[in-house]
Order: sequence, then structure tokens, then C-alpha cells
Amino acid sequence: MKERINELEQWGADVIFGRARGFRATLMRMLMFWLSGIFRLLVQFRIGLYRRSWKPQAYLGAQVVAIGNITVGGTGKTPVVELLAKSLRDRGRNVAILSRGYKSRKLEKVQRWHDKRGKLIPSERMPKLVSTGDELLLDSKFAGDEPFMLAKNLPGVAVVVDKNRVKGARFAIQELGAETLMLDDGMQYLDLAHSLDIVLIDSRSPFGTEALLPRGTLREPPKNLRRASYILITKCDGTSNTELISRIRKYNATADIVECAHGPIHLENLFNQEREPLEFLKDKWVGAISAIAVPESFEKSLEKLGSKVEIRRRFSDHHRFNRKDVDDFMQRCVERDMDIIVTTEKDAVRFPVPTEVNVPIYFLRIEVQILSGQQAWDEMVDLICKPPAVMASLLKTVGAYRI
Repeated sequence: MKERINELEQWGADVIFGRARGFRATLMRMLMFWLSGIFRLLVQFRIGLYRRSWKPQAYLGAQVVAIGNITVGGTGKTPVVELLAKSLRDRGRNVAILSRGYKSRKLEKVQRWHDKRGKLIPSERMPKLVSTGDELLLDSKFAGDEPFMLAKNLPGVAVVVDKNRVKGARFAIQELGAETLMLDDGMQYLDLAHSLDIVLIDSRSPFGTEALLPRGTLREPPKNLRRASYILITKCDGTSNTELISRIRKYNATADIVECAHGPIHLENLFNQEREPLEFLKDKWVGAISAIAVPESFEKSLEKLGSKVEIRRRFSDHHRFNRKDVDDFMQRCVERDMDIIVTTEKDAVRFPVPTEVNVPIYFLRIEVQILSGQQAWDEMVDLICKPPAVMASLLKTVGAYRI
């Protein structure tokens, strides 16, 4: 049953991206196109409710920095969240990352937390606490892929998971002393008022298939980029983004634009944490396995590093690998005499140990490098790090949030 669901999810993605052919796929695209028109109306109606204050937003007295995008997946958001959180942490800010914990499992038993007076927090007020900043408390199954990966890579930064991120924000402020809340994948989460909106756009596919969900990958029409305070063009490869920037300026004439690259820095063994330089990939026969939104990007990066990607196995985004998945893939790689197996860092957090590790398994560690707009990035960090009174005054002057 699980395999069938995964196949259907993968086929749906192939329909959206135009990879699926035939009568069924064409009919499905026609139906999705019609549904996209309804989705557009609902999106704009919902935003209008917040804009006219018919639907309330929570203002909790802490800075809320939303990092998100107008497309579904694939913009390289998690490494950007990690870089910004590190920058703020190193400047002395008490940072908490708020996430919905996409596809995370419900806790079997609610975590216990005592407030400053020693009183037990009621279960209805308790979000999932992935990390206090000092201690990692949940694994990827209950935290979700990205929250667990962020918590693992960001000592000193708290990570809180709850679909109700207002509840998560209140807990982070009252119990963890958070001064700055980072709303992961938060552009569309409007129940909590944003101080700043950082919007990511993939340089290679800036507006996805140019259609809204479910026909395409747009969550909102491109004109909604007007809400952005800063725009990051991600996954740049050195080619000019002049045409893309010109289009962005039609929707938002004032937001600072930062261009950045998402580059691999090393390979790391999944099970013994040994690291290898990128040159290790050169001329290696590789089996690539992933469950991400845009697997082509991952596979091409391996080939650019000189490897020969002979076997590819793609699962739907956020698929939780089971032992059979990895054993079957391991067997294929053994039979084809692969040198190594490589997966993504996001996939590595939910990768079970195979029955037999006959081929070494690594993940590719990715970090963000700013190519242009470093001054704008630094000024953004400075703005967030201003004393609370100064920041509050500035936000009152310019408007805390532009919907």
C-alpha cells in the first residue's frame, strides 16, 4: 500500500512537471488547470481577509522573520535558514526556529516541561520541542526532516515544531527566552505577524511551471512577491540573472536582492561520520537515492563533481525510507558494482541502516555562499540585531508587515 501511494505521488509530480505522457496525464493536467483557477481565487481571498484585518494576526512582542517562497519545494530554503540562524546566534541573539514539522509523526507521549516557577505546562500549550539549543530532544520521525537537521546543525538555537505556530511562538518566548523567531517556510503562515519576509527564488526555475497548484508549483501568484522585504535568488551558477531580476522588479521595486549559490563542501559517511573531500567523487561509479522535490538538481551536482551516476532511485518528497527500500537499492548497487551510494543531507536523517552495508553510503553536505548582495545581507542581520526598542520603533515607522 505504501509503495502504491509513493508511486501515485511520484506520478502526480511527473504530471505537474510535464514528465508524464499519454492520455491520462493530459486529462489530469486539464483538470488540474481548472482547479488552479479556483485555488488562485481562494489564495487571494484569504490574503484579503488578513489585509483588511477581518482575520486577526498575533503580535507577540518578538521579532518574527519569515523565510519562505512562492513555489513548492526546491529553493534551498533549509541551508539559508541555517546560515541566518548562525549569523544571528553569533551576534548574541536568542533565536528559536518555528516549523510546522511537515510529515512528522505525532508524539506517542506529550513532552513534559516545567515553567520558571516549577509548574508543569499543560499539554495543550506544549508544542513539540525538538531542541532547547542545549539539548536535542527528538529524532527526525517526530521532529520532521528539516527541523531535525537544523537542530542537529545549530547548537545554541532552539527548534520548536507545531502546526499552530502562534502556540509554538508563545512557548519559545515565554519558556526559552527567544528574542528572534524564525518562521521556517513561513511566507504563507499569516496568523503570526511578520517583522520581515525573506523570500527565496530558485534561479533555474524561479516560478516553477508558471501555474498555481495543483496544475503547477506556485503557491501564490508572482505579484505577491510585493510582500517580500528581501529576495534571495538561490542556486546561482555564475550566469547572469539580469532578466530574472528585471521580472522580479515588476512585482517588487524596493526589496533588496541577494544572489547566492548552494554549493557542496564535502561528503560525509552516514554511519561513521567520516568525511571525504569533493575530489573523492571523481570517476566514481555512483548510485544516487533521494526523496526531495527536485532530484535532478542533486543528481546533476554529483555529475558536475566528476562522478558517474549510473543508478538513480527517486522517491516522493519527504518519503520515509524503510529497510526494504534501502536493501533493494543496496542490492542493485552491488550487482552493478557501484563504488559508493550518495544521498542528500535531508534524506540522510531518515535513512535506516541496511541489513548489509556492502557499498559505503554518504550524504552531500551543502552550504550557502553569497555571490552578490553581501552588503544587503549584512544590513539585514544588523537590522534584526538592533536593540528591541530601536527595532520596534523602526517597524512601527515602516509597518511591521505588508500584506
